Amino acid sequence: MTASTALFTFASPTDLILEIPANVQNQAYLHSQSFSHPSSGYQAYLNQLCLNVVLPWLQTDFAPQAKVSPNINSLASFWELVNGTAIVSDGIRFILVPSEAMDLSELRVAQEWVDISSLAGDYYLAVQVEPDEAYVRVWGYCSYEQLKNQGSYDASDRTYSLDAIDIISDINVLTLERQLCPQESTTKVIPQLATLPQEQAQNLISRLGNPEIITPRLAIPFQLWGALIEHGGWRQSLYQRRLGLPEQWSVVQWLQSGVSQLAENIGWGSLNLQLLSAASARSVEEAQPQTILSRQLAIAGQTYELRIILQTEGESSIWRFELRNTAVGAAIPGGFKLRLLTEDLQNFPNNEDIAITAVEQLFVEVALEPGEGIVWEIEPKSENYDREILRF
Repeated sequence: MTASTALFTFASPTDLILEIPANVQNQAYLHSQSFSHPSSGYQAYLNQLCLNVVLPWLQTDFAPQAKVSPNINSLASFWELVNGTAIVSDGIRFILVPSEAMDLSELRVAQEWVDISSLAGDYYLAVQVEPDEAYVRVWGYCSYEQLKNQGSYDASDRTYSLDAIDIISDINVLTLERQLCPQESTTKVIPQLATLPQEQAQNLISRLGNPEIITPRLAIPFQLWGALIEHGGWRQSLYQRRLGLPEQWSVVQWLQSGVSQLAENIGWGSLNLQLLSAASARSVEEAQPQTILSRQLAIAGQTYELRIILQTEGESSIWRFELRNTAVGAAIPGGFKLRLLTEDLQNFPNNEDIAITAVEQLFVEVALEPGEGIVWEIEPKSENYDREILRF
């Protein structure tokens, strides 16, 4: 709901004032309890209020397809570590930057949203959040180019700031700009960060997982920090470590005691199939039930299922990753790829299957050591994809 700026004598006529409903405030407060420290919890609280009020406005008045990037379930792992929320619509990334400050002399954006190529935005929305008065105020925006080229970098807190005088104060200008020039390029050239070796990443997670380190983003050089949190699996691991949670992505544990709550939240589940071995094929009664882990994925407008199946060969355990179209009789189109990578995103022999033409399924089989981690990828990417490390 939009509030009239006439009710706020301090507001500029171009400001967008949005009310915070009481139920949104209550939900945000409850969600803010799942963080390692009061400061990160309050950061999450402000971001949740900002998101839950600004996103509906974006969807109603500007970008009907706007949604959280990469997905809603990734938000906690970001808000534990950095201020801001990414929204994507038609390939355009908006970064919501909430602040409780009354001084609107500048927009201050965390470096993560500027110098990490997969996280950087096309536009940054300056949002003042006032929980006590139950409103948010979108008071301006800037483009990536403005922030990077005209803004100032502060090494003490690793932020880029842009003076209010250089910010476009009327959010309607952005609406008009995207309507008149929908194809305008927002291409950014941002150097890729080097991938961390697995051992170094694990050492950093162990060190920064100590919740007594209140601002882990400032505890190590940015090149290391950026590479660590750009990897969705490592970012989630760091968040879980800081909360003292047990391992949430152990496939072996999922098979033994059920899929973890965090994994269920993003779509993982299990199903039992009656499988006949060659020796018992004559008798359905001798069929052995097998638990299969599965997750449905939306890719290019269709629904697919990714399965993980344990296959035992003598004393060896072979894990089969399998991709199928969920529609009866439908195939996987040519050009699709199913790929497995090591935890630190390295290829290995026979790690991918490619559909040259339409096929019934794609699959990759791999033998893994106890405790080894695997990252799966599919091309084209599934909606809401965020890297995860499956532990075996």
